[in-house]
Amino acid sequence: MLIELRVVMRKAPKYEAQNLLVLCLICLLSGGYKRKSGIYPASGIVLSLVQTYCTIYIQKNNLRLRLHQRIKNHFSYCGGGVMYGCQQVLIKSSNELAATLEFICSEANKLTNCGIYLARQVFLKTGKIISKFDLHKEYKQNKHFQALYSQAAQQVLTTVGESFQSFKQLRKAHFEGKIKQKPRLPNYRKKGGLTLLAYPKQHLKLINGQIRIPLGSLIKTWFGIDSFTIPMPSNLDYLKIKELRILPRNGCFYAEFIYKLEASKPDLDYTLALGIDHGIDNWLTCISNAGTSLIVDGRKVKSLNQWYNKEVARLKTNQPQGFWSKKLAYITEKRNRQVRDAVNKTARIVINHCLENKIGNVVFGWNQRHKDSIELGRRNNQTIVQIPTARLKARIKQLCELYSIKFHEVEESYTSQSSFLDGDTIPKFCEKPEGWVSSGKRVKRGLFVTATGKQISADLNASANMLIKVSTQLNIILDLAKVVRGLLTVPPRIFLWEKNCKTQKATVLTSLFVTV
Repeated sequence: MLIELRVVMRKAPKYEAQNLLVLCLICLLSGGYKRKSGIYPASGIVLSLVQTYCTIYIQKNNLRLRLHQRIKNHFSYCGGGVMYGCQQVLIKSSNELAATLEFICSEANKLTNCGIYLARQVFLKTGKIISKFDLHKEYKQNKHFQALYSQAAQQVLTTVGESFQSFKQLRKAHFEGKIKQKPRLPNYRKKGGLTLLAYPKQHLKLINGQIRIPLGSLIKTWFGIDSFTIPMPSNLDYLKIKELRILPRNGCFYAEFIYKLEASKPDLDYTLALGIDHGIDNWLTCISNAGTSLIVDGRKVKSLNQWYNKEVARLKTNQPQGFWSKKLAYITEKRNRQVRDAVNKTARIVINHCLENKIGNVVFGWNQRHKDSIELGRRNNQTIVQIPTARLKARIKQLCELYSIKFHEVEESYTSQSSFLDGDTIPKFCEKPEGWVSSGKRVKRGLFVTATGKQISADLNASANMLIKVSTQLNIILDLAKVVRGLLTVPPRIFLWEKNCKTQKATVLTSLFVTV
């Protein structure tokens, strides 16, 4: 067989051409470049050059293959597309540890304001954006910098530099007309506040189940301590941790462990899809063409928000504007923890359901900015706006990427009006044909009646119509024969929190809120 190999060099130096050709042949013959194998020592530089500057074509039996894409895919598998997880742990600290955490987070806040001040002055006087390296160099002798461990202090200034680089890009996009709102310079943090502090893995040590975190030289001089320790979570592998962050929030301190996630490729059927319709009492209503359906109850989340709003209103009665107290901070943090827990559990329920039934697609109905300028009354506005459905959608999307499930977001116009069992066509938003009328109708909350008089769940009818939308708009072929009336009538209802639920799994009960 005649194999023609042509290398097109764009910016790579001439002396690298031979090495690049050798590496490409290794990748071709061995099925991919193996990292840390010793086959080719200049792995990082050369491989970067291959991926960036070199295009290789192989012709064999009139078959054309772009080899650099194969190398790129191998890099994603080996670490180019690595996903990271974050586990947040509440630090139950003694008075000494709490004082230490408060001090270093306070110094980080002051250092942040120092960096913002210099970056703002440079931009206002010269029109240029200062780099993170210049910030590191400028504040190396600063007392706030020296109070923190060097790499942690550099991370603080790096964050400042990144925020100004982001401002630069937004400003450019505004001048090009891509965004309408004019971006503003990053502003100072509140005086006397606390800010997040990040420690890279390389200077952390695990000693007897405790992680040792180093402090700055100035703290050792002033107070005679050079480090502090926090417990290592038993469910995490210390070798996989990449970073540790100290997060102050509402009078509490959290340790955030950033660790590498192992990508998994389960056995999935990509002709199966799960349609999701979101709401309030029924937070997520799901149905699939695999013959399954479920409802995740949202009334508990709604009641949490109602209790929180009543308590805030009671505590702020006859108080000046901007009043805040330890009690308000406590109930706010409690509510935030519960909502975060609800989001994570609900997303996990959806993903586990997909994995158990080998469902390869998730279709989420979503209208962008649907909460903006909402006018449903004071109470209804408060209920709808505070339900964190956008966070839930983002979490489901993250888990879909982790488990190789395809996530589709579609606009949900006319999905509640159209009748799935009657085979109604579903128009796109602002494209409804003249004279279009639904075959069935929604007679009351939660109940949809078809043209033949069959009573089904209105939310499940909308979820099923999501599957029709994704099959027509995204050209995905789905077999909807298994979506029958039984699935649309009595789905299992899942409650997030149930008493004596030691494994923290949701409890499944049968929902009989619809007349059969």
